[in-house]
Amino acid sequence: MEYTLNCNGRLLDLCEPQVMGILNVTPDSFYAGSRQQTKQAVAERAAQIVGEGGSIIDIGACSTRPGSQPATEQEEMERLRMALRVVRLTLPDAILSVDTFRPDVARMAVEEFGVDMVNDVGLSAADGGQRPVDMFRMVSRLRVPYIYMSRRATVKAVLIDCAEAVDMLRSMGQKDIVVDPGFGFGKTMDENFAILNGLERMQMLRLPVLVGVSRKRMVWQTLGCSPDEALNGTTVLNTMALQRGASILRVHDVRQAAECISMVQMLNRRQEAETV
Repeated sequence: MEYTLNCNGRLLDLCEPQVMGILNVTPDSFYAGSRQQTKQAVAERAAQIVGEGGSIIDIGACSTRPGSQPATEQEEMERLRMALRVVRLTLPDAILSVDTFRPDVARMAVEEFGVDMVNDVGLSAADGGQRPVDMFRMVSRLRVPYIYMSRRATVKAVLIDCAEAVDMLRSMGQKDIVVDPGFGFGKTMDENFAILNGLERMQMLRLPVLVGVSRKRMVWQTLGCSPDEALNGTTVLNTMALQRGASILRVHDVRQAAECISMVQMLNRRQEAETV
């Protein structure tokens, strides 16, 4: 399906899948290689993401890894202000996403730094929380693309959860919505793989799908290795996700993901040519 996102007046074309590169301004993200805490490190990582083929830089300042102690809202804002100031100075035209579950943090990032989209991994009804209605209202007011992540544990439940969230968002005037099945959030290992195997069913929502499996437990635990050694497994799962309709890959390793997209696109073009 053909999708575009309106990023502060610029259209991001998702007809070809895009790479979202991860830039964490945190001391405790699960993958040590993703942590950038100095201005120089932030600038270098942002330049690396763009240079290796990433079209979106996803900046997070509050770890959501299992067992982590979330940063306070003030800490999250301070870290983000530092990082966003650096990236806007060095790469003023980059498309930026803020990875947060706090509405006021999203507002700060958009209003102060012109961040282009909000990537939300907040609570959902699946794990006893409520839908992030305050965040829904905020992004609808900010008028930026919004990534909704589901913590439900089956394809069917994810579809229902996302459909209900999208209905609520549309009623508030939200235009551009991306859905994320939430690999690694509220799911067992088997449930993660079952959702990936049935990912093409997400196309029923007629919305772009973001997949984030990069170096996660479902990769390294399956392979009996560490997150540092999980690049090859990540690439395999990214390939499967692309073949099942993913529009955005959220990754630590941008060049490898971009190459993965190129290979899958070449195969798709060949298959299309043979059917003509």
